[in-house]
Amino acid sequence: MLSGQLADGFTTIFVGELMDRFGHFKLWHAGGSVLVAISFSSVFGSCIPCKLMGTNSSTLETVGYSIFASIFNVGWAVTQVAHMSMVNCMTSNPTSRVSLVSCRNAFTMVANLSLYGIALLIFTLLQSVSVIVQYRWIAYVSITVGSCFVVIFLFGTKEPGSIQHSVDKNLSRISWAYWFKRVLYYQVALVYTLTRLVTNVSQAFLAFYVIYDLEMPQSSKALVPAIIYVCSLIVSVILQETRWSSWRLKLYFSAGAVLWILSGLGIVLLPSRLHNVMYAISVVIGAANALMTVTSISMEGVLVGEDLNGCAFVYGSLSFVDKVSCGIALYILESYQGNTQITSNLGTVFGYSVTRVGLGLVPAACSLLSALVAYTMDLPDTRRRPLVEPLLA
Repeated sequence: MLSGQLADGFTTIFVGELMDRFGHFKLWHAGGSVLVAISFSSVFGSCIPCKLMGTNSSTLETVGYSIFASIFNVGWAVTQVAHMSMVNCMTSNPTSRVSLVSCRNAFTMVANLSLYGIALLIFTLLQSVSVIVQYRWIAYVSITVGSCFVVIFLFGTKEPGSIQHSVDKNLSRISWAYWFKRVLYYQVALVYTLTRLVTNVSQAFLAFYVIYDLEMPQSSKALVPAIIYVCSLIVSVILQETRWSSWRLKLYFSAGAVLWILSGLGIVLLPSRLHNVMYAISVVIGAANALMTVTSISMEGVLVGEDLNGCAFVYGSLSFVDKVSCGIALYILESYQGNTQITSNLGTVFGYSVTRVGLGLVPAACSLLSALVAYTMDLPDTRRRPLVEPLLA
């Protein structure tokens, strides 16, 4: 996981620079999708280097899976930066940008829920085979369905043109130094990174928490995340109908952070005998995830503004910080996964399991810090601007 996150992080910053130089977002998206499809099937297949070398060495297995995980994350980084950059090139209207981000997040939840449907279908039809074969088929079906939607996207949408290029084709590319001199760049980077830490770290430890800490039935591993995704989907759809301004972005983000702080405290303190309360907490987490994710990504759009010649670098560089931070955080926390208690200084102070710390304490602390940073932001006024063209044309 760490090798994949590091590969993802270092790729995003360079891919963002290349996209700013040469454009062609759809072409980049197609290339990244191919890498994702090939590497993902290899990750859930068998160890290819082991077959080539004729050995089942654990070291070779680790190296082999790490390589394909890295290739997968490189492809994912390319598709992510290309897709996110297209939002700013479609419209300069702040409210429309947030609506597009909300729509993007909503369909992410639809994809997550669809995966549960595919898993349920595979588990029902292939009950007689091993779990390894079942998960392998889940991966193959997911790749096939996802590839179909990628084809629809590539052939069904037009390549968005840079708004600035349409106004003045002689504008030069914005250098990295321009962004590094802006205080808002660092504030948005910190808010976005902390938001990603909240969502990624909590997602990694959710299944362990409900099974081992709360001693809930095995079905809760699927039911609790499904509740979170459904609530995120509903909130994301609602956010599309909101007229946005800079202060409203900060307000909604802070509201999501407060919800996560309350959820985190509940997770840390919740006893196993009251495990059904986790379903209610899941509703709050779903709403909080949507509020924080949509508004933090929208803050990136406010940061970019009309400086579209450097938008891909902004998304790439911020994603770099996000991926590296998440990779290191998960590596540190999961290094204690085999223990019932954290054995370092945290264990002597708090005495909680690593899953409670990873799912409750870490997201709550990140939410608090991100809310404080968002409060200090001086976001520029987002005056309403006309659409370059209708979004659904």
